[in-house]
Amino acid sequence: MLQRERAARASDVHLYDYLKEEVGYRLADRVFDIKRKFRLAANLGCGRGYVSKHIVPESVEELIMCDLSPTWLEQAQCSGQISVQKKVVDEENLPFQPESLELVISSLSLHWVNDLPGAFAQILRSLKSDGVFMAAVFGGDTLFELRSSLQLAELERCGGIAPHISPFTEIRDIGSLLTRAGFTMLTVDTDEIVVDYPSMFELMWDVKGMGENNAARNRKLHLGRDTMFAAAAIYDHLYGREKEGRRGVPATFQIIYMLGWKPDSSQPKPLSRGSGEVSLKDLYRLDEVIQETKKMPLDDPDKKE
Repeated sequence: MLQRERAARASDVHLYDYLKEEVGYRLADRVFDIKRKFRLAANLGCGRGYVSKHIVPESVEELIMCDLSPTWLEQAQCSGQISVQKKVVDEENLPFQPESLELVISSLSLHWVNDLPGAFAQILRSLKSDGVFMAAVFGGDTLFELRSSLQLAELERCGGIAPHISPFTEIRDIGSLLTRAGFTMLTVDTDEIVVDYPSMFELMWDVKGMGENNAARNRKLHLGRDTMFAAAAIYDHLYGREKEGRRGVPATFQIIYMLGWKPDSSQPKPLSRGSGEVSLKDLYRLDEVIQETKKMPLDDPDKKE
């Protein structure tokens, strides 16, 4: 909460929106791919409107924009053709009535939730039957270059390591968490956005400006000056590269996209076990069956077609 408010109140907050703007645009594009108009949707952790400003009226009729930071919520933008409500909401304590929403979206916010399974269960409960949940979160490989450089420097200078980057969800866990919550017809995929910075220090400054700096309770509050310079040197040595005549360091942001539906009787269901007409053990005969089919004589109606 404090990190979001501090970032939101900075006079240059717009300078650090580039990553969230890009992911928000990509998530909104995925909403548009669902050929349905949602009458009531909620955007959890809306920030400055990274997703909502790209939502078109063909997809959503009314949108509830939610964030824990009142300042970010005040700054949030949305398409002018959509009816909008703004609410200060904690993602771990949703205020929505059961089966009241048709769509819930969230972009780069749920990684701050302490009880992710509980949040998924609340989202499912708030959705109507056949409702959609779509989200993007940082994946476990996010900032792996920074994490490894800090660990190597701290191990060398201090003889041990402490967490300096907030923990992120692994892609292998997302599907099981959604299934356990009760979602069906899941889609989970990943994308990587690589951003180049002059050095490790500019990267850390931008991460702080985004409001994404480490908030773990067991974090080490101070890193020595020599450890920081050692980490920057290690970062440059391991990952630095020349680009357009300038040397810099890359930072990888892994984005996990997820989509789940609330169960409904109208949705397609898997066939019952044993109902298949072809056994998997006969797949080796596939070429043989195709060749036999080619040898079959055609009837006159087939020849006309």
